[in-house]
Amino acid sequence: MKEDNLKLWNELKAVPAAAKKKITGGRLSGMTDIKPQWRLQMMTEQFGAIGVGWYYEPIDRWTESGADEISVYASLYLFIKVDGEWSKPIFGVGGSKLITSEKAGLHHSDECYKMATTDALSVAMKQLGVAADVYMGLSDSKYDKKEDIKMATGQQKSTLKDIVAKLPDDHKGVTVIMEALGDKYLSTEKANKMIKRGNEILEEVLK
Repeated sequence: MKEDNLKLWNELKAVPAAAKKKITGGRLSGMTDIKPQWRLQMMTEQFGAIGVGWYYEPIDRWTESGADEISVYASLYLFIKVDGEWSKPIFGVGGSKLITSEKAGLHHSDECYKMATTDALSVAMKQLGVAADVYMGLSDSKYDKKEDIKMATGQQKSTLKDIVAKLPDDHKGVTVIMEALGDKYLSTEKANKMIKRGNEILEEVLK
């Protein structure tokens, strides 16, 4: 019986690599963003076209300001049809920056209201299990397994120890720094940048 309760969750939880994007800037740098269109596709595959097998109703939309920035928030109810029966409302709330303070000055987003609604939908959908693997920090997607065994350059992965072991003897001093970072998998390009920076640090220390 418990396995049946997780049937829908398990069908919605895995996110293919093509639907994921690493966030490279701001407070969320390093985290994973999920393409909204993929969520819509998953809902359509599971329940049917929007308006037929699932839909949402806007509840409220408001703005909040602080520290020279203005944010827009949206709340909504999501509904799904299962075995011919409509669900109770599934609540979601999300937000986005309308006015952001940046180095170049204040930035106004004309996508803000749409993004707030998209964020609210994602919050409602994740309660059904949509993209659960990403939110839980897991990676058991059948799509990911193929990507994870490749380098960014298409080459096989190498550990830091493998890369450092191939360095000339006069570069081996960087081994201490590299191993201190852990025996993690990195692309060759990123590892080489780290090695270069490690050598610079050593040179500064030995001066």
